[in-house]
Amino acid sequence: MIIGVPKEIKAQEHRVGMVPAGVRSLVCQGHEVIIQQGAGAGAGYTDGEYVAAGARIVPGAGDVYAQSELICKVKEPLMEEVPLLQKGQILFCYLHLAPLPDLTGRLLEAGVNAIALETIQTDDGHLPCLVPMSEIAGRMAVQIAARHLEHEPGGRGILLSGASGTEPASVAVIGGGCAGINAARVACGMGARVTVLDIDGRRLAHIDELYGGRISTVFSDPESIRKAVAGADAVIGAVLVPGCRAPQLVLEDMVAEMRPGSVIIDISVDQGGCVATCRPTTHEHPTYRVHDVIHYCVPNMPGAVPRTSTQALANATLPWLQRVASSGFNKAVAESSALRKGVNVYLPESQRRSVISCKPVAQALGLEYIGFPN
Repeated sequence: MIIGVPKEIKAQEHRVGMVPAGVRSLVCQGHEVIIQQGAGAGAGYTDGEYVAAGARIVPGAGDVYAQSELICKVKEPLMEEVPLLQKGQILFCYLHLAPLPDLTGRLLEAGVNAIALETIQTDDGHLPCLVPMSEIAGRMAVQIAARHLEHEPGGRGILLSGASGTEPASVAVIGGGCAGINAARVACGMGARVTVLDIDGRRLAHIDELYGGRISTVFSDPESIRKAVAGADAVIGAVLVPGCRAPQLVLEDMVAEMRPGSVIIDISVDQGGCVATCRPTTHEHPTYRVHDVIHYCVPNMPGAVPRTSTQALANATLPWLQRVASSGFNKAVAESSALRKGVNVYLPESQRRSVISCKPVAQALGLEYIGFPN
C-alpha cells in the first residue's frame, strides 16, 4: 500500500503522523511511504532521516494526497485540506467528529474511509491510540494550571504546592479516566490538595487504593461537582465518552462561584468540552477569562510537546496502521472489532457518498447511522 504523511497545518501543531522507525517497518513489509517535505521538522525529525528509513519525500501536501492510498495524519483535516482527499482514500488520524458537523459533512461528500484513532477500542474497553495522548494531556494540564495560577498571567498568585505555613492549592479533577488520573498523579506529586470526581465507583476505589487517601475521591453528581468547583483553585475537565460529545457537567453558574484568578483546563474540549464556558483556543492564544476565571481550552494540548507526543503516538498507532496497510481497509476492519469501532466514516461499495458508521457520532450530529457490514 502507498501511505502518505502530510505536514500538519493546524495552528501550532508540530506533531507528525509517523516517525522514521515506523517508515522503516512499513517499507520492510513491502509498503511505500511518502512524506511531505518538512513534515517532521517540528518534532525534530529531518527529511534525511525519513529518506534513510526508506521514505520518498515530496514537496507539497497535494503531492501526498494525490499519490497515496492511505493518509496518516495526527489531527483531523482542516477545511482547506478536504478538497485534497480522493474518493475511496483511507484517512487514519484523530477526528473527534461529534462537535464538527461541517467537517463531517465534507468527509461524507468526499467519499473517504476514515478511521478515528480515538475510537479504536478493544473488547475490554481499552482505547490504545487515545491513551498516550490522554496521559500527556493530563500531565500537561497540571503544569499549565500551576503556571496560570501565578500572578503574572493573571492568576491568584499562589504556588500549587503551597509552602511551609501556607495551604497548598486545591485541584478538582472531573473524570477519573486516563487523562484525569494522570492529572491527579502530577498534581498530587507537586503537593496540591487533589479531589477526583467520577461516576465509576470501581475507578474511585482504585484511585483510593493507589494513593492511600492522599487523593480524595468523590462520586460525581451535580451537587458534588458544584461544591468541588467552588472550592478549587484549578479545575481540570477530563471527561470522556468514546466518540460522543462530552457531557456538559460544569455549568456557567458554577464557574461564576469560583474565586477570581482561578483556572479551568478543559482537556475534553476536543469533544465539545465538559465546561459550559469553554470554547476551543490555540497554543498561540490559549486562554481567555469568563467571570474572572482563566480558561485554557486548547484541543491539541500534546502538540506543545511534539517530540514526546509524536513518539508516544507512533508507538501506539503503528500496529493498527500495519494491519490496515497489509490487509487492506475492508479485510482489516472485518477481522478486527477494535478497528471496526474506529471506523467513523466509510464508503459502501458502488456508492459515491460515505456514511456515518460510528453510532455516537451519528447521534451527536443527528445523522443516519449505518454500521460497517460484518
